[in-house]
Amino acid sequence: MNKTERQLAIVLELQRSKVLKAEDLAVKLETSVRTIYRDIQALSEAGVPIVGATGVGYSLMEGYFLPPVNFTAEEAVSLLIGADFIEQQFDNQYSKNAQSSRGKIEAILPEPIRNEADMVRSNIRLRLNPNSQDIGAKEKTYIATIREAMLKGKKIHFKYHKRLPEADGNRKTIRTVAPLGMVLVQAGWILIADCDLRRDIRHFKVARISNLVITDEKFEIPSDFNLHDYRPPDARNIRICALFNASIADKVKEANNYFMEDSELHADGYYVNFRVREPEELLQWILSWGADVVIMEPESFKNRVREEILKMMKHY
Repeated sequence: MNKTERQLAIVLELQRSKVLKAEDLAVKLETSVRTIYRDIQALSEAGVPIVGATGVGYSLMEGYFLPPVNFTAEEAVSLLIGADFIEQQFDNQYSKNAQSSRGKIEAILPEPIRNEADMVRSNIRLRLNPNSQDIGAKEKTYIATIREAMLKGKKIHFKYHKRLPEADGNRKTIRTVAPLGMVLVQAGWILIADCDLRRDIRHFKVARISNLVITDEKFEIPSDFNLHDYRPPDARNIRICALFNASIADKVKEANNYFMEDSELHADGYYVNFRVREPEELLQWILSWGADVVIMEPESFKNRVREEILKMMKHY
């Protein structure tokens, strides 16, 4: 932090905390008390109305705000929740920047607006994906590495643990890819990349990546690729129909399975249609409903569920 950034930070800290001792400022800004004294003097000489009281600390003259930005409580809440989101879901560098941004926003809010914004935020909890654990340290590190590779225009190399095994039972593969972008979905961060092995665009869940490194090989994003316009081809060509017990229809709706296409509630139960790429994608989810679900079609998936149940029975 250079001199200008530090002095601005002092003003922002005083706006947020009202009264601070030089020792408190030194700890917050990771500098010496002597440096804080010099910065306070420089700010005062520059016209910033800082008031100092022996044994009490420094404060800003009432009514002084920097910068002169006015937010409504709703606007402030929007910005602060956005900072909370970035702090939770991005890598450490952006997480720290989000914390810093939140402090600056809070510092420039008049006290009535800040109090109202704090009250609203205290009644809102942001959980992007309540069905999974919070983003881990390794995943945050990999997000930062991927972001660095994209900025440098370099390919990345990693080991990938696939969700479904190949015919030989192997679930691990080695990939070198050109990272085109990242998308945050309910299941977590997804890397969109041009894969050297498949010679096409592929999707990789960052949580399943390991041994990630940036290579020296350069790449350029194709001129016809735009992440915000990109839509992956829909390869879900297998249709599965299931009949759920009517008493759990609401629970099935709330589960909001990605592969669910449509549903209808009838006297004999809750009919749900799914479209999948591979039946295995739906197998464990269907089994989790136990005796409350019956597969109507196709016959091949009925048999696959039956096989899995027989395997389970051997353990009991």
